[in-house]
Amino acid sequence: MNERKIIHIDMDAFYASVEQRDHPELRGKPLAVGYAEERGVVAAASYEARRYGVRSAMASQKAKRLCPSLIFVPGRMEVYKSVSRQIHEIFHEYTDLIEPLSLDEAFLDVTENKRHMPLAVDIAREIKQRICEETSLVASAGVSYNKFLAKIASDYRKPDGLCTIHPAQAIAFINRLPIESFWGVGPVTAKKMHALGIHNGLQLRSCSLDTLGRQFGKMGAVYYDFARGIDLRPVEAVRIRKSIGCEHTLEKDISLQSSVIIELYHVATELVARCQRKDFKGKTLTLKIKFHDFSQITRSSTQPTELITLDKILPLAKQLLKEVNYEERPIRLIGLSVSNPRERGDELTNEKSGEQHEAWEQLSFEFSRWE
Repeated sequence: MNERKIIHIDMDAFYASVEQRDHPELRGKPLAVGYAEERGVVAAASYEARRYGVRSAMASQKAKRLCPSLIFVPGRMEVYKSVSRQIHEIFHEYTDLIEPLSLDEAFLDVTENKRHMPLAVDIAREIKQRICEETSLVASAGVSYNKFLAKIASDYRKPDGLCTIHPAQAIAFINRLPIESFWGVGPVTAKKMHALGIHNGLQLRSCSLDTLGRQFGKMGAVYYDFARGIDLRPVEAVRIRKSIGCEHTLEKDISLQSSVIIELYHVATELVARCQRKDFKGKTLTLKIKFHDFSQITRSSTQPTELITLDKILPLAKQLLKEVNYEERPIRLIGLSVSNPRERGDELTNEKSGEQHEAWEQLSFEFSRWE
């Protein structure tokens, strides 16, 4: 594993930077990609806006309160996709082992690369320079011997960052790393970690595998490995779809049961159509509810058979909805997703490796932002 050379490239404020590039009058100004109306959400924020605390997925009204001078521009997804393809053409000049995570970030395995360059950091530096010259955009890069550390490294010196974590430095780096910076640790998990006295990588590594398994289920083994600098996942040039989902942000918050059921029906209908278009079949249905105060919960159920049709998905979605108390907490958003596809060779997978695979599936699902 220590002989791998992995680069993680992450475009800095990608959508907002594209807009500022194409509209010079917006450069240097606080900018949000999205819509300013009452139910709008920030899709991306420039670094000028981030200084005020504006972040992606934030309600537009809150963003405007934080930054009254914030400028909103509508997103142009086709433009972003075109720029992303241009960036990937640069990647392919160095390696074909490229695993996209989204339009604006990807892993590259350059252990054996087309330019025969011995140092991955030199490749990363050259790619950053090429991106800047050919697209007028800025990228950050992380270099290490596995995906976990490469991604952590790319975030370490943003924007326009370049950070390398060598195998000999990995444990010392992880020891100091705040638990919130670990890949796969969100606000809820971080709060639970803090309650257990875990605030950094050193404290995480002091926990046994059994303890982490009891507290965090299948993800416990992932956290155990991360604390030791272990991540055996290869860079996958062809990524297998792990899930399909859809969600609706409602025009008005709702708490009436009949209204909620109607909206759930619409989301389920769209989900079935998406699954059929992509010929995707999974056995786990997840319901996501976001309340009026932006807090959210999820409820999941795994079935013995694949969820394909509306007559299977809708009743299960209604059953999951019964676990949600929304009478005094109006609903802002309803989402459904199907995951846990059956893969070839499952019958040959032992119980331990199967659990690890499911944990990595969960991690992949959490961090995939695009279909």
